Amino acid sequence: MAVGKAAAARKLASAAAYGGGGLSVLGAALYGLLRTEATLARKTIGTLRDAPPPDSTGWYGRGRPGPAVKIALLGDSSAAGYGVDRVEETPGALLASGVAAYADRRVHLRAFAVVGARSLDLGAQVARALPVTPDVAVILIGANDVTHVVSPSESVAHLAEAVRRLREAGVEVVVGTCPDLGTIKPIAPPLKQVARAWSRRMAAAQTIAVVEHGGRTVSVGSILGPEFAAAPAMLFGPDQFHPSAAGYRALVNLLVPSTLASLGFVPDDELAPTPHRGEGVMPIIPAALEAVSTPGTEIDGTEVAGRRLGVRGRWVELRRRVSHPSTAGEAPQATEGTVSVDLDNPAR
Repeated sequence: MAVGKAAAARKLASAAAYGGGGLSVLGAALYGLLRTEATLARKTIGTLRDAPPPDSTGWYGRGRPGPAVKIALLGDSSAAGYGVDRVEETPGALLASGVAAYADRRVHLRAFAVVGARSLDLGAQVARALPVTPDVAVILIGANDVTHVVSPSESVAHLAEAVRRLREAGVEVVVGTCPDLGTIKPIAPPLKQVARAWSRRMAAAQTIAVVEHGGRTVSVGSILGPEFAAAPAMLFGPDQFHPSAAGYRALVNLLVPSTLASLGFVPDDELAPTPHRGEGVMPIIPAALEAVSTPGTEIDGTEVAGRRLGVRGRWVELRRRVSHPSTAGEAPQATEGTVSVDLDNPAR
């Protein structure tokens, strides 16, 4: 079974790299079933709100020293914070507040994520983000590709291109991989099983492609782990598809340690992998498959004896960063010296 999963992940990554279709990973019959069932699930979830989520763009960490860390937040509704009403509850505000607190630095965050975005939309978001010269771009993408039955290889190719452009511009990249959609309540069997297989393979392929292009990934897994399945009323929003405020907080708790690491804010005792936490250096394929099964697992490229490649492919570090206590989200400031953003006319 593990060999089959590894072959599927490798095939998706290869198809993305060389422009292949990737349809045969699940087969034409399952692809057609998924398309039909996904349409029914979207009807159950319902129509998206007309009003966009609160804009988390602005300054965080008031009173902390500079120079400021610049973060660009890209992706879909899970990055934008669809379903919450207060800017302090958005992933952008929670992420920027957490980085400001643990790095003890001012943070300027620009939110480029769009509700409903798919991987093909990342190109436009990257074009908007690059002139800002962010230090790090955090990307959450993939769920809409699965629910809209986009070929996995096509999705991964768009993500890989986005990471390549950002890294060539000197921007660190942290990608939260595709969640396991098998835990979404409106998705019923047999779609549930197909969606789980599809999204997990998508996440593994995303990991391979992102690391190959110089970024790092954090696995979102089963919508952030068993707690989502155990407490859906608390961690899912009213549409039972998007996270609630508590769900977004759990998501950001996974992202903050890896975002800090990408910026160089790492305690001395976390500089090297720690075996007792299950961390270590390994080839990329088994690392990507292990990450899919363990939410919060970070995968980043490394070298062994000065070489990026071994006989089994790219060398990577598998890390399980020590989580920080959740930080309350701040309301962003429009400038470094003002109190808060005017939410009716947020500064861009």
